[in-house]
Amino acid sequence: MGGKATITTVTGQAALPARSAIHWHKLHAGQHLGLRKTKTSQSWYARAYDGEQQVRKSLGAFDHLPPNERFSAASKEAEQWFKHLDAGGALRGITVLEACERYIQALRDDPEKGDASADAEAGYVRRFIAKDKIADVFVDKLLKAHVQDWRRRMERKPVAQPKRGKRCRNKEPLPQPRKRKPVSVNRNMVTLRAALNLAKADGFVTSDLAWAQALKPIKGVANQRQLYLDRKQRKALIAALPDDAARFVRGLCELPLRPGALAALTVAEYDARHKLLCIGHDKAGEGRYIPLPPATAKFIADEARGKLPAAPLFARWDGAAWLKDAWMKAIREAVAAADLPPTTTAYTLRHSIITDLVTGGLDLHTVAKVSGTSVAMIEKYYGKLRQDIARDALATLAL
Repeated sequence: MGGKATITTVTGQAALPARSAIHWHKLHAGQHLGLRKTKTSQSWYARAYDGEQQVRKSLGAFDHLPPNERFSAASKEAEQWFKHLDAGGALRGITVLEACERYIQALRDDPEKGDASADAEAGYVRRFIAKDKIADVFVDKLLKAHVQDWRRRMERKPVAQPKRGKRCRNKEPLPQPRKRKPVSVNRNMVTLRAALNLAKADGFVTSDLAWAQALKPIKGVANQRQLYLDRKQRKALIAALPDDAARFVRGLCELPLRPGALAALTVAEYDARHKLLCIGHDKAGEGRYIPLPPATAKFIADEARGKLPAAPLFARWDGAAWLKDAWMKAIREAVAAADLPPTTTAYTLRHSIITDLVTGGLDLHTVAKVSGTSVAMIEKYYGKLRQDIARDALATLAL
């Protein structure tokens, strides 16, 4: 003799008729757990009613569990969803990757950040999140373990190695893959943390317990923007470099470009007639023009002389474009030879000349434009310098 038809027990589920409509069981007022039973499968659902609308969520089959555990597991997940709704959570969940995409779009819609910031963050998503298994986890199902495991995978991922074409004349062996530095680990976590914080602010998850501790930055990591080299130190660095690296580093000392953007410049991107340099490849996007003063224009013209339009504007001894590992090695050796701070990098030069532009009185909008970043970022990292200038100027007014 069959038992009473109900979704709460295995025998009761067996007594339910197979149909397309869901069999519902009341858990609380306005909150139900349901089971859809067909001839070949079963799936669980949650349903909530807040007095104005009724909403439903698919919970899955739970077929990885024994039949006698499925009702309890489905009930627990339904209760979590009801709690999420009661706390003001969104009706439809989003995955971690969708949260990142929403964050990138929010940057594009921000007039102060725009496409430059969005493109930079999209690059981090492509490299560290989109192809990782955390991408498909729904943010309201995210556990601290998920985030901790992602962080470990990201930290262990070796730094990308340079690639050489078949016609490259440099036969030196490629360097061994390097471990990711703490400063890089901290930067790589920024995108995921910001995306999840936005998802929380928009109600897709009601707690940041899963990532608040797991994505905490490593303490005691020096920021590259804290180190400044004066003109004398920059000249000493250039003097300690081989000829080809010296010209590349001089370019970094005279142009507020990211090292990768300088390395990507071709001869065709220099307009000798108007003394304009077009930045065709950069984190900030394409099509930015920098007007060059006479001395810098002559330096760039000398670099371009005798080269084909598609050739690298700044080339290595063998005619190849500069790669990150090559300039890092050259600068590291020159830093030691010139007795400069050991944490000096190519990016230190960019920070140093942006600092000079800011303290020299150039308005922040123009500094942001020529350096390929936003006014907000210039304000964030260099705003205090302008405050110091204003303070010193006001001091001259004292009677």
